[in-house]
Amino acid sequence: MFVYLLRRILLMIPTFLGITLFSFLIINLAPGGPVEQAIQKIRFGASDNVGSGQGNVRVKNEGLNEELIEALKKQYGFDKPVHERYFIWLGNIVRLDFGESFTYQEPAMKVIASKFPVSLQFGIASLILTYLVCIPLGIAKAVRAGSRFDSFSGLVLTATYTIPPLVLGIFLITFFAGGSYFSWFPIGMLYSDDYESLTFWGQIWDRIHHFILPLICYMIGGFTELTMLMRNSMLDVIKMDYVRTARAKGLEEKFVMYKHALRNALIPIATGLGGFFRVFLAGSLIIETVFQLDGIGLLSYSSIQSRDYNVIMGLIFLSSVFLMIGRIFSDIVYVLIDPRIDFQ
Repeated sequence: MFVYLLRRILLMIPTFLGITLFSFLIINLAPGGPVEQAIQKIRFGASDNVGSGQGNVRVKNEGLNEELIEALKKQYGFDKPVHERYFIWLGNIVRLDFGESFTYQEPAMKVIASKFPVSLQFGIASLILTYLVCIPLGIAKAVRAGSRFDSFSGLVLTATYTIPPLVLGIFLITFFAGGSYFSWFPIGMLYSDDYESLTFWGQIWDRIHHFILPLICYMIGGFTELTMLMRNSMLDVIKMDYVRTARAKGLEEKFVMYKHALRNALIPIATGLGGFFRVFLAGSLIIETVFQLDGIGLLSYSSIQSRDYNVIMGLIFLSSVFLMIGRIFSDIVYVLIDPRIDFQ
């Protein structure tokens, strides 16, 4: 196992280089970069947001002082060839220095860290609640396969799976958050304006109150998939010979299910546990836009629009690292659940 993990860790290096090099080239060769946006502002006196709607148009530099253009390139770090800029970026990454955000005029790492609380809280909450609900529900559906409960719950899960998060978010706001019917839940931010003056339990309730509607939208996508995966995995294990043998010995049904069958049924579920590391960047543009939450998803979209290269590369770096670590974590959990598996 140690040799396997070492090999996987070493394999992360070329994988990381491939992901970041490919992304770096695409981002830096795309039109509408910060230098071109600065030229637009100088030539046309545009506002700070210029370029977001004209990112695909290259501005001609006629009439501008060449020294000014070269100064702009040097200011934004575009005075060197793209391959040299990539190696400079790699050197800075060792110190977790992603450069300065062109949009926010502050370190890109600080900008990304400021958006973490929103996406991290929703990511962790949705992951925990999804597993706590889906695994027991999937087991119950497998044990009662073919029953009314199985059919009705399957119908409900299928219906929820087909609802797009955008439509669901608008529906929830319209009916339950001050739209046309009820005003049961607030939208926007993670807590109320008077949060600091509330008691401890009052603060907890205030957080929950703000979390409920966005959390439903965060969970709705993976909820059905995980439940049906658990159900089908459990059904496959129940049909195994060793389960029939355990029943033939006269063991109680609960003991057979939860002692013999459940452990092996959890093996496919273990492959998804590596997703825990992705909750650090579990932003969703649609959900954050609908519920007015300033998280990673909205930051990613706005950074791409404004060509904020340093923030974009910082997000790509973190996403790729978390994804690769998650893969290794899934393999470790896989071995812990099923000792028969031995990675060489």
